Amino acid sequence: MKKLSILGVTGSIGTQTLDVIKKSKGELKLIGATANSSVKKMIEIINEFDPLYVGMMNIDCAEEIETYCNKNNKGTKVFSGMDGINKIASLEEVDIVLTSLVGMIGLEPTIKAIRAKKDIALANKETLVVAGELVMNEAKKYGVKILPVDSEHSAIYQSLRGNDLKTLKKIILTASGGPFRGKKLNELKEIEVEDALKHPKWNMGRKISIDSATLMNKGLEVIEAHWLFECAYENIQVVVHPQSVVHSMVEYTDGSIIAQLGAPDMRLPIQYALNYTERKNLIANTLDFYEVSKLTFEKPDLETFKALNLAFKAGKIGGLMPTILNGANEAAVEMFLNRKIKFLEISEIIEKCMDVFKDEVIKSLTLENIIDLDKKVKEYVVSSI
Repeated sequence: MKKLSILGVTGSIGTQTLDVIKKSKGELKLIGATANSSVKKMIEIINEFDPLYVGMMNIDCAEEIETYCNKNNKGTKVFSGMDGINKIASLEEVDIVLTSLVGMIGLEPTIKAIRAKKDIALANKETLVVAGELVMNEAKKYGVKILPVDSEHSAIYQSLRGNDLKTLKKIILTASGGPFRGKKLNELKEIEVEDALKHPKWNMGRKISIDSATLMNKGLEVIEAHWLFECAYENIQVVVHPQSVVHSMVEYTDGSIIAQLGAPDMRLPIQYALNYTERKNLIANTLDFYEVSKLTFEKPDLETFKALNLAFKAGKIGGLMPTILNGANEAAVEMFLNRKIKFLEISEIIEKCMDVFKDEVIKSLTLENIIDLDKKVKEYVVSSI
């Protein structure tokens, strides 16, 4: 039995991970789980999965769950706040930690888990975007595996398995194109929140859905791929593939291309990461090539979706520039979701922040500097609108 903690258990990835656990026939056991403020969902999880520990970011919600556990003779221990999340991330009993918190908040507990020598099933993009060098160095230091959960990075991971990284020529990241694929700038001026949340293929949370609509999601994945696979940005190519069947590809020095294909179902990469190095029995629909009929590939429109271009730029500059990119994006997406800015302003705000804070890039890459600069960028975005 493999024992795990899930950071962000009530979100899209966390919920699908619970389904993987249910179908694992006792081979996976939930020991710890965290959420922000979803009391009802967490109580349901306690009743069904009986975790030993839960952590709630919201202190009042933690107290409500603790009261419930005491009244109903549940043996679950309840923690609260950031300290509680960090405790769940570094539990002695746990073998692997799935980090599916959305945003910068996932960085600190991931570092704590690595230092506690827990393997990481990584579904939090921002961790490697803002602190890729730091995280990968810590993983090497503590002998920890970073197992990607994103479908694209899982595909690359699987396509590289058994081969020498020295023979890698190029990574080809596929993108669905999001809900606005094929549209031009003038068609996106009056986009509503509801339109941007309608992803054509994947079931994702609100923030990630907006990132997919701007193509920032793919930009963040480019920076992740750079760190996960030691690949230069010049050798990472993004290709729009609307069918979402080819999850990503690897080109080798001899010109051979290996791809990983499958149904667009996040439970597949989750299952692969949690059970690595084994493959388990089918958990989702299999791919039927008679039904697929055709696979198409397009060049991304970087003029309309310039967030992707900004991510490449930030990654190449390096240092703390990806922290600036990510912080500005998180703040801008939140403002768009709250209807305070327009859709196209998201990329404009990111570009402005990359210019305003460019002198901060020369600082050393430490956890403290990353957290401090992220806060400054977000405060600037909020105050300047």
